[in-house]
Amino acid sequence: MDLSASTALLLTISCCLWNTEARQPSFMLSVLNGGSWGEWGPASFCSHGFAHGFSLKVKHYFSDDDTALNGIRLYCTDGTTIESKVGPWGTWTKRQYCLTGYLVSFSLRVEPNQQGGDDTAANNIQFTCSNGAGLIGFGLSWGEWGPWSHQCRSGGICGIRTRVEDKQGIGDDTALNDVNFFCC
Repeated sequence: MDLSASTALLLTISCCLWNTEARQPSFMLSVLNGGSWGEWGPASFCSHGFAHGFSLKVKHYFSDDDTALNGIRLYCTDGTTIESKVGPWGTWTKRQYCLTGYLVSFSLRVEPNQQGGDDTAANNIQFTCSNGAGLIGFGLSWGEWGPWSHQCRSGGICGIRTRVEDKQGIGDDTALNDVNFFCC
């Protein structure tokens, strides 16, 4: 086999193997109260299994420009950790896990537009586990809890995509605004 034929064969095999590794979500979970600032980051998925825990990146101290929730990290039953786009401020909170089962739905706490004041957008998140238990994040208390998302129809949450506003420089920063989760 000449070099070009072997290269083509290798590329074909790589392509086909790559496609078999991708997770195919069955359903996307969203809520209606997410903020509208920023851009959506890439989707990230557990290699296998489901997310059974999470932690939050939160700017806890108060200043002239608060951002509150900056990131969400999921811990998967296969031992992997996944996240999407994350803001630059804050620190990661303690991990929280479902005692049994995995994450299946969520609700987001969001502060509405402050009309010229200091906007924070998303402030906290809470999840329901497949065993019915609830987990409330260690975020901030500004804003109101929105309605719960649908529950995964089968299986559990296996992926995440976040909407995060990049650093504005002299403008008002909000960081994490919205999130989608994927069910597998």
